Amino acid sequence: MQRYFVTPEQFHPETAAIGGEDARHIAKVMRGKAGDKLIVSDGVSREALAEIASIETGEVTVSILEMLDMTHEARIKITVAQSLPKADKLETVIQKCTEIGAVGFVPFLSERTIVQYDERKESKRLERWRRICKEAAEQAHRNIVPEVHSPLGWKLLLKSFSEYDAVFFCYEKEEGLQLRSAVAPWLSALPPQSPGKVMVVAGPEGGFTPEECRAAEAAGAVSVGLGRRILRCETAGMVAAACILYESGEMGGA
Repeated sequence: MQRYFVTPEQFHPETAAIGGEDARHIAKVMRGKAGDKLIVSDGVSREALAEIASIETGEVTVSILEMLDMTHEARIKITVAQSLPKADKLETVIQKCTEIGAVGFVPFLSERTIVQYDERKESKRLERWRRICKEAAEQAHRNIVPEVHSPLGWKLLLKSFSEYDAVFFCYEKEEGLQLRSAVAPWLSALPPQSPGKVMVVAGPEGGFTPEECRAAEAAGAVSVGLGRRILRCETAGMVAAACILYESGEMGGA
């Protein structure tokens, strides 16, 4: 069943209003008609089974039939920090990590970032990233749309580590502590019902420098490896997020 996110202001006790591209999608692509059922969510605390009441130019009005439980979100809240990669790789990271269960994305600049970051183009790129994130959240039946932040500089990224319960810094030269060995004891110490807030940090095509690794550890991150094979920059965050959720029992793990 198709799922659409609306703003809390568009979600009323008995009706909801779907506008913009979603309204066009319902009318033109799905060829929706009065009586068709769909799921509508405000992306915060309300989700409902609804049916189309009317289709007007630019807006679809639906009637709320039944409120639904919001049970599709993981207890562990993972934010993926990704050094800006070339081409459309970040779009892949956002799409796939949204499907996996990440709740946020922080693009950032590091020493070996290859892409030339242009602040003048930031708003358009950010808009596209957020649209991709929303579409992936709908496809994956998420209860929320993950937040995609504006890109940060390296120092601001390090400063943000203090906002998380744990930060796992994916470093391809880490030969000692592997991700599972770091995550397992942290999860064991976490109270059963506590929503742990985690950041996973993945580097650019050229990886992180030793100096960046030391700076990340000094800021509170734990440097971890992801196995004996070298992963592409757009793969590391996905693997780390999936492993953490598996270890937490979200995907049939512990």
